[in-house]
Amino acid sequence: QVQLVESGGGLVQPGGSLRLSCTTSASIFNFNQMGWFRQAPGKEREFVARFTTFGTVYADSVKGRFSISRDNTKNTVYLQMNNLKPDDTAVYYCRALGPTGLPYWGQGTQVTVSS
Repeated sequence: QVQLVESGGGLVQPGGSLRLSCTTSASIFNFNQMGWFRQAPGKEREFVARFTTFGTVYADSVKGRFSISRDNTKNTVYLQMNNLKPDDTAVYYCRALGPTGLPYWGQGTQVTVSS
C-alpha cells in the first residue's frame, strides 16, 4: 500500500514563507507524475504545481511565488511557498500517479495565511 505523508503546514502571516514536504513509502521513480493540489473551505480541490516530462508547471495563481522540487534519495517532494497571501489558505495535498494512472493522495496539511 503506497502512502504519502505531507508535513510543513502551519499559520503564517501574509508575505511569509513555508515549505511543505511529501514523503512517499515507495520510490519516487515508481510514479508517473507527482504534484501538489489544494482545497480551500467551500471550494473544489485545485491544481497547484507538478512535475512534467520536461520540467514543472504551476497554476497561474502561484506562478513566481511557489516552487516545486524533489529529493529522489529521500523519496520526497517539496513545495516552497513564498510571499504567501490569505487566498493561499487551504489544505494542501500531495498526489502521485502510479504506472496505470491510479492516483495516490496524502492526508493533507493545513496552511493558514493570516495576520
